[in-house]
Amino acid sequence: MSMSNRSLAELQADFRAGSTNAMPIAGMVTWAALGVAAAFLPERTVGDQPLTKLFLLGIVMVALTIPIGVIGAKGGQPLLVLLTMAILAGVVWIPYAWAADDPSGIIHAVARGIGCYLAYGLCPAPWTASAICAVVVLAYIYSLKVMRPTGASAGVRTATA
Repeated sequence: MSMSNRSLAELQADFRAGSTNAMPIAGMVTWAALGVAAAFLPERTVGDQPLTKLFLLGIVMVALTIPIGVIGAKGGQPLLVLLTMAILAGVVWIPYAWAADDPSGIIHAVARGIGCYLAYGLCPAPWTASAICAVVVLAYIYSLKVMRPTGASAGVRTATA
């Protein structure tokens, strides 16, 4: 029997039988990590830095395209939401690369996109989503290792210094 022919009570019973604690665990880990990071990272504001504004506008650009993945997922491909987010969130590394004059941003974006497409196309279920996430994590690890230091950590004098 297809899902669309089942009653809401049947769908709910099926959901309860197979439901896991994944959602609250993921939320707990994410918010705990954000809380720890907030305690150690300095708070920064956009201010009048035009390149920061450009980067943030790039995020808006990406956000406007997210519905494409959601619409595609309605066609029976729920992994398209994850694939879309994994790739589009990597696109914001392109304006970063230009603003920071650091090629690691371009490499991050391109390698992440290609890697995510390969994971989606080549990794068998049920591991496809995990493979896409692994590609994203590896892209961040790469960036953290090779990014040029900026600001005070690089000894660069800012306009206010």
